[in-house]
Amino acid sequence: MFFKINKFIYLLFVFFICCKRNETSTLSPDANIADGLTPYSVSYPNYFPILNIPYDNRLTAEGVELGRRLYYDTILSNNGKSCSSCHNSQEGFSTFASNSLPHINLGWSTNFLWDGKITGSLEDIMQFEVDVFFNTTISKLNNSTYYKNQFRTVYNVETISSKNVAYALAQFFRVMVSANSLCDKYLQHKANFTTSQLNGLVLFTTEKGDCFHCHSLGLFTDNKFRNNGIDSVFFGVDLGRYNVTSNNNDIGLFKTPTLRNIELTAPYMHDGRFQTLEEVIEHYNSGVRHSSTLDPIMTKPSKIYGLGLTITEKQDLVAFLKTLTDSSFIQNPLLQSP
Repeated sequence: MFFKINKFIYLLFVFFICCKRNETSTLSPDANIADGLTPYSVSYPNYFPILNIPYDNRLTAEGVELGRRLYYDTILSNNGKSCSSCHNSQEGFSTFASNSLPHINLGWSTNFLWDGKITGSLEDIMQFEVDVFFNTTISKLNNSTYYKNQFRTVYNVETISSKNVAYALAQFFRVMVSANSLCDKYLQHKANFTTSQLNGLVLFTTEKGDCFHCHSLGLFTDNKFRNNGIDSVFFGVDLGRYNVTSNNNDIGLFKTPTLRNIELTAPYMHDGRFQTLEEVIEHYNSGVRHSSTLDPIMTKPSKIYGLGLTITEKQDLVAFLKTLTDSSFIQNPLLQSP
């Protein structure tokens, strides 16, 4: 009976997300595009939120291409690194070595980095990357004939500024959209799930597994900060959001990562303590540690002693999570090194 009720709830949920919006899923640029530039459109499913693009940084094919070249160019740094050094496309634009949050669907984000040190738009986080993380020597770009010509074309400037660089990077990040996984095809009635994958989805989207409150279908993140019980005592970087706000209610809170391409983005958690999806699920099943800021979702009466998932149920959850792998995203030639 439990399964039948949950399946009914799930089917209603899927019907809702597939039908909730009728507007086009392709974002068409407006007239704020300089003459000679090519408007660029972003396509995404109608169960994604509307993608907001700043009026002063509308997408163009030339701007996106400029951002792509910067993404893969070590000219941004002073140590031979590029964005791609820590964000490998074959690892879901993340990398095992750095445990960086993946570059996936960040156009819908307003909180960036594990502790949310930067808030705002993609332009804001890219400004931080240029000015602080890379400490880019802008003169190197101004001494490059190629970049001088490209920035003149895209932004009509004779002297490249850090803002120009941040804006070009933001254009590329905004088109890094992952929305063509098996799960997407299933939700769009273009593919079927196995019994195990479907059972995993039911667990994911109902109170039994209770994953959907933080990882709602669509973006598979709520872009909020939560204490998910990986520690009960916090020091240093493990203080999380508190290190930004100095608010005691933020101790141990970290950004909810997207689960898209989660099969490819190990290790997991802000400190990379879990190496496999099985370890992550077992944490929620039996390893949650209590503290004063533990998220209320983790303190429901039904979860005080863990989820109580069977071996088969845990396997089903893993099977579902693997349906979020989007091979067309990680292999998209428009996102690869030019």
